Amino acid sequence: MSKKKGYNIVWFCTDQQRYDTITALGNKKIHTPNLDKLISEGVAFENAYTQAPICTPSRACFLTGRYPKTTRATFNGNDHFSKDETLVTKIFADHGWSCGLAGKLHIAGAKDHLENRTDDGYEMFKWSHHPQNDWEEGVDSYQNWLRSKGIKFEDIYTGCHWDSSKKTTEEDRKRNEGFHKAVYEEGYRPYIGCPAEYHQTTWCVEEAIGFIEGHKDKNWLVSLNPFDPHHPIDPPPEYQARLNPDDMDLPLWKEGELDNKPEYQRYDYQYGGMYGHGHSIIGMTDDQKRQETRDYYAEIELIDDQFGRLVRYLDENNLRENTIIIFMSDHGEMLGDHGTYLKGPYFYQALVHVPLIFSCPGLIQQNVRLKALVELVDIAPTLLELNGIEIPFYMQGKSFAKLLTGEQKKDHHKDSVYSEFYDCLLQVGYVGHHATMYFDGRYKIVNHHGQSIGELYDLATDPHEFNNLWFDERYRDLKYQLIQKNFDQAVLNNADYVLDPAWGY
Repeated sequence: MSKKKGYNIVWFCTDQQRYDTITALGNKKIHTPNLDKLISEGVAFENAYTQAPICTPSRACFLTGRYPKTTRATFNGNDHFSKDETLVTKIFADHGWSCGLAGKLHIAGAKDHLENRTDDGYEMFKWSHHPQNDWEEGVDSYQNWLRSKGIKFEDIYTGCHWDSSKKTTEEDRKRNEGFHKAVYEEGYRPYIGCPAEYHQTTWCVEEAIGFIEGHKDKNWLVSLNPFDPHHPIDPPPEYQARLNPDDMDLPLWKEGELDNKPEYQRYDYQYGGMYGHGHSIIGMTDDQKRQETRDYYAEIELIDDQFGRLVRYLDENNLRENTIIIFMSDHGEMLGDHGTYLKGPYFYQALVHVPLIFSCPGLIQQNVRLKALVELVDIAPTLLELNGIEIPFYMQGKSFAKLLTGEQKKDHHKDSVYSEFYDCLLQVGYVGHHATMYFDGRYKIVNHHGQSIGELYDLATDPHEFNNLWFDERYRDLKYQLIQKNFDQAVLNNADYVLDPAWGY
């Protein structure tokens, strides 16, 4: 039997989940009892921020402890991940942990094929980039699971299939057209999701439990990466029925707010999110907007139930005391706020402010809320420090382990947080768009590089970020100070020592 060296790790990362989607964090329109319980048994960060509002750069960042631009994985759809970069899961594997993955990885592109893997450290690699059945048979582990149960995905799913796939049939295309017409023109939302029993999120948890069962004699790390609540928003019908759309709030919107904001925001408002690849909010009734929010919340309630199932398994098997649990998301979702859905070169709170919860009884404080500014890039070095593993010199994140354990009493970690968009969505139309964000907890500035317009918000007086102060002369001096801070932040955060400057003259 192998000797255990440190703590087991459950790393549960959802896709596109906003911060404001957990009951204990202030949302009374959603039911998340299991996440609420986790918060009561751990530390919840109230000011955690992603380093990119898009999947691949964000995931490359928090898996390496290095900022997106440094990893060079700055956009969705890259052919491969740089062999110069080391995932923290590889470091744990090298130190004796057994590592497994269920769901997405998404640090490289995966159009019609299994993404090209790097030396990621995963001995179990149950990969499912998204649940739709548009892969060659045998590639997608979730589809393999359904087949093992005698289930055909198309028979249990009536929602939106991906048009981009070479496997998408003419029948699927017609179904998609009908789906969009039903949702956005005829004023109702059909029941479209898979039953929870056969859902990809359910499968992720089942695979994780199976992996843990087979590795109780040594340290393990399991990464769960369900696709939800990523679009298309398609919850199981039984979860959709649990929530009343009439109870939902309308998206944040102020008439005229886009007049002095970047042009692409007006384009997305007019033609649909992600540069017209999503549906436009124009023409949607208030009822439809509430239905969209209801369905997004329904997906998260399924996540909460399945997450609770996993935690109960840990409790029943006496594994909690020696297991660090992380619950987080890679970035948020606009959900109609400021006139758009999905994501893009946006740095509104809806997209960059994310949930981040740590729990491990006996190691991590319980029932603690921290206001310290933290970044997802800080997770990798934190996990290493908690397990007594030396943090590599090339990691750019800063461990907040002592905040978790209570050794550091001051509720402070960083003076500011940083996020970037470097041609993140080349395929959809934001070509040549580079932007960086600096946020100090009150003032947020966004530089759209190569453009004459930027964004400046005072969240103390304008928490919903309606009023862009970029052209307001009263804020001219402050704007110049924040531009310099943003520039310094972008340069200094990306100082890269991966070549190991061991000596010099």
